[in-house]
Amino acid sequence: MTTELECLAERLREFARVREWEGFHTPKNLAMALAGEVGELVAEFQWLTAEESANPDPEALARMRTELGDVTLYLVRLADVLGVDLVAAARAKLADNDRRYDADLYRGSARKAPPT
Repeated sequence: MTTELECLAERLREFARVREWEGFHTPKNLAMALAGEVGELVAEFQWLTAEESANPDPEALARMRTELGDVTLYLVRLADVLGVDLVAAARAKLADNDRRYDADLYRGSARKAPPT
């Protein structure tokens, strides 16, 4: 069974292959590009109030959607180059967080759990 994420990774692989960009798509370069795109996403929220960030105007939302797309593409490409199953990695991290942040102890709190 092929997931949408796997299809996206394959599409990105082909996109890079036909442009002969594989040599540029090193983990370091992809991580740096990802960080840059996250910065562009963060910039869309800069100076917004909490309410404005939760209810962006249509133009801001369109820019946010574009930046989220960029972040997703670089993240999926980086994971693919490294051979990491993103869904499995996310599930493992969520299971770890579930263990570290007991709901009864952390409900309503933003404090960090002790290092593991």
